Amino acid sequence: MADTTIAETGTGQAGKQPRSVRVVLLALMIAMMLAMLDNMIVGTAMPTIVGDLGGLEHLSWVVTGYTLATAASTPIWGKLGDMHGRKGAFLSSIVIFLIGSALSGMAQNMGELIGFRAVQGLGAGGLMVGVMAIIGDLIPPRERGKYTGMMAGVMALAMIGGPLVGGTITDNWGWRWSFYINLPLGVVALALVSAVLHLPKKRAQARIDYLGVTLLTIGITSIVLVTTWGGTEYAWTSARIMELIGIGVAALIGFVFWQTKAVEPVLPLHMFKSGNFTLMSLIGFITGFVMFGATLYLPLYQQSVQGASATNSGLLLLPMLGAMLVTSMVAGRVTTSSGRYKVFPIAGGALMIVGLYLLSLMGTGTTRLTSGIYMAVLGLGMGCLMQITMLVAQNSVEMKDMGVASSSTTLFRTLGSSFGVAIMGALFNDRVQHVMAERAGALGKGITEKSAQLDAKSLAKLPVPVRDAYQHGVSAGTHSAFLLGAAIAVIVLIAALFVKEVPLRGAGPAAAKPGDRDGVSDAPAREGVTEAV
Repeated sequence: MADTTIAETGTGQAGKQPRSVRVVLLALMIAMMLAMLDNMIVGTAMPTIVGDLGGLEHLSWVVTGYTLATAASTPIWGKLGDMHGRKGAFLSSIVIFLIGSALSGMAQNMGELIGFRAVQGLGAGGLMVGVMAIIGDLIPPRERGKYTGMMAGVMALAMIGGPLVGGTITDNWGWRWSFYINLPLGVVALALVSAVLHLPKKRAQARIDYLGVTLLTIGITSIVLVTTWGGTEYAWTSARIMELIGIGVAALIGFVFWQTKAVEPVLPLHMFKSGNFTLMSLIGFITGFVMFGATLYLPLYQQSVQGASATNSGLLLLPMLGAMLVTSMVAGRVTTSSGRYKVFPIAGGALMIVGLYLLSLMGTGTTRLTSGIYMAVLGLGMGCLMQITMLVAQNSVEMKDMGVASSSTTLFRTLGSSFGVAIMGALFNDRVQHVMAERAGALGKGITEKSAQLDAKSLAKLPVPVRDAYQHGVSAGTHSAFLLGAAIAVIVLIAALFVKEVPLRGAGPAAAKPGDRDGVSDAPAREGVTEAV
């Protein structure tokens, strides 16, 4: 048994990685698949779950509880990995996720399911961060592009296959297996990581910044609740929403102030002195805003207006996700071979604007082929951005901040998705209700309240005038939501223009010199990653 140390050689050539590293990467992809598949599978199973457990009025909390726990725990997991070692934090997150999965599968009522989903979310917050941070430890940035492209492929595969897998499992084994299916996959990931991954142990003397964690959790929770409840459970101008906004703003201001005083801050503010890191955080936020809004409302449009089957909802997104997968792989390979990356955020921003604008043009007569082409354009844009944002963010900080940089980028994308779903959703629902009132009058009111349950079969049973009004309402809502997305995506293009193309660490003679703020070349600080082979 010999030890092979993986470090930056400065040769500029991406040599073949040891077999043990490839095994670790397999385990990381399984872990990422767990985190991505879960929501997709559970979303398909939700009608069956509600039919069994009841509690329709609490349905949104099954997703909200998971999202809250994921968002609140994400920066904490990143900091724990930086302070006490990446491997232990990652294994702990897998174990917590699996415990939450097992408990969710055994839930006897909706209250228990919501609580156990929150436990799952706590673990999921560490899965995504752990994957990206460990890749950051194992692979120098110059060679990292092709591996982050593979991770983007896993994400696309999960988005496509999740609904299909969820429907198959629910129909044949029952909804509880939507959660139990995580257990064998998680055990495999645990075994591979435990046996093969050997990172240097860290013994940090500093304590966790508990006050910072508390303030950040309160702030994030308030923001997510505002975006979840605003316009649905409560009016945007209601006292409850105003209270949450006040609490959230106060907590986040207090958090920022405390981070300047804390000995070991959970989110070191000095990282934002790097222009590239700040820009990548902003781009990640907008990408999350657009991507999750698109994946939510495109299937609804295709089912309601184009008459597609809900069972194949994952396949409906294939043009977008397929384009995203291919572009991510190409971007990763090009970045690995050339060390250049600025072109991808710029191209991604431009393609995202064009794709969203084209999607806003869809109406009741748009064919599936046409909508598929529009989705492919959007997918090309997102593929240029999905993993490049993480790669550039990691390259902009010192190695000691790798975990918290990964968690911060993931956190901004998560918050962006929460805002995107809420704001695009509020605009979408308002337009649907307005058009229904115009075209169907009082007859359409009851229909809009049940719109989430209107699949192609249900629509076929409606009176022709009501069905026509609903389809026009969905088209109008889709138009408004994607037009908003196109306007927001302009920020990505503007931000991308200001990105500094700092050579990636590990890129040989072109590597950034020590002290470069936007491309910290900290080879002396980079500990060797010892792999048992």
